[in-house]
Amino acid sequence: MSKKYGRTFHLPSSPGATNDDKIMSDLSDLLNAPEVVATEKMDGENTTIFSEGCHPRSPDARYHPSRDWMKAFAAGISPMLASDERIVGEYLFARHSIEYRSLPSYFMGFAWIQGDEVQAWDDTQARFGELGINSAPVLFRGRFSEPLIDELVSQMDFSSQEGFVVRTASSFPEAQMATKVGKYVRSDHVQSEVHWMKAEIIKNGLA
Repeated sequence: MSKKYGRTFHLPSSPGATNDDKIMSDLSDLLNAPEVVATEKMDGENTTIFSEGCHPRSPDARYHPSRDWMKAFAAGISPMLASDERIVGEYLFARHSIEYRSLPSYFMGFAWIQGDEVQAWDDTQARFGELGINSAPVLFRGRFSEPLIDELVSQMDFSSQEGFVVRTASSFPEAQMATKVGKYVRSDHVQSEVHWMKAEIIKNGLA
């Protein structure tokens, strides 16, 4: 089943929100969650792997040569997925605004969706393990609080990191992403004048 991944809203204090972005108006689902997980927001192309292949954020996106690696990688994963399963992650082959020199893989997953349900973080990690998928780095796990955002910001190096994403550790309907997931993005994140798809492809580095 091919489906566009839902939009992640910005946390209210995220300086990287642009006029086109949505901002969370209510943090109560995060504040009331028994546990949240914060992962590094990687600077790549949002990509979904499903039982019949893969696609970038838009299922009908046109061809781009940087996506050849992703198609080959997905060809090894797709046969293991049920028709209602999707793996969503960041595709990092082509350098965008941040240079990565020692990635564990060009695809780093952050969500496992069955039907319309974003699966719990622990179950997601188990599924990634079965499929041989690397996860986005975990920065924090525990109770959410508004001071936590400042604490995470203080630990970031925004010269080499885009930001972070906070989600509830438990599962939730994909339709509730606006209140269950929030992102913090560095200010002036896109620092190149030419869009990466129109520029020469510069590969990020693998470990």
